[in-house]
Amino acid sequence: MRRISLWAGLALAVAVLTGCPPTYPKCNNDEQCQEKGEVCVQGQCQECATDANCREGFTCQANKCAPKPPECTTDAACGTGRICEAGKCAEAQCKDDSACNGGKCQAGRCQAPKDTCSANTDCGEGQECQSGKCVTADASSKCDYSPVPFGFNESTLDSSAQSRLGELAACIKASQDKITLGGHADERGTEEYNLQLSNRRAAAVKRYLVDLGVPSNRLSTVGYGETRPLSSAGTEEGWAENRRVEFQR
Repeated sequence: MRRISLWAGLALAVAVLTGCPPTYPKCNNDEQCQEKGEVCVQGQCQECATDANCREGFTCQANKCAPKPPECTTDAACGTGRICEAGKCAEAQCKDDSACNGGKCQAGRCQAPKDTCSANTDCGEGQECQSGKCVTADASSKCDYSPVPFGFNESTLDSSAQSRLGELAACIKASQDKITLGGHADERGTEEYNLQLSNRRAAAVKRYLVDLGVPSNRLSTVGYGETRPLSSAGTEEGWAENRRVEFQR
């Protein structure tokens, strides 16, 4: 009996010394934070301790994973013969007009010949892009083909986008337009991830329009990733402008 009491007392002493596991967000080791996908930093479960805990394209700041700042915001930050494209320094596209296939070389970039386009946003007021040319917009066309915006790292449609697409679907069905839905992303994150994200955004818009009765064979999708930004400002406003799906006819 004394031996049993001795073992019971020893077990109680060990339990008192080791104590119960800490309650989240407190921790003693990384294992206690794994369920939340976090790591233990100075006794607290945190999103990250170093950049190695964040996915590619993000950095650990104050124990939170945040997008890495752009490499550049202006050409001046890139040095001679280089330009700033989507927040990254790259070789200039041209040195003179001969490299631009009929366009003009301006500040290291080829400017398309006058009145050429790839989307309506490339054309001036009262014009639209048709077969690569800016032409006078059809005055009878009432479809609102302005880009559909998306939140950061989002490919789902918010209520505002759904409402506008509801009106646009009726307009598309009444027209004969065949439309390419071009998905875009801002430059934060890797090129591969942003390409996938832009494809998901274009697919989300198509799926919603098809659900509203637009024939699927009149809609196609393409993802451009971060390669066609509307803004190179490197600010929240500029990034928001670049997260979009455009309608190309």
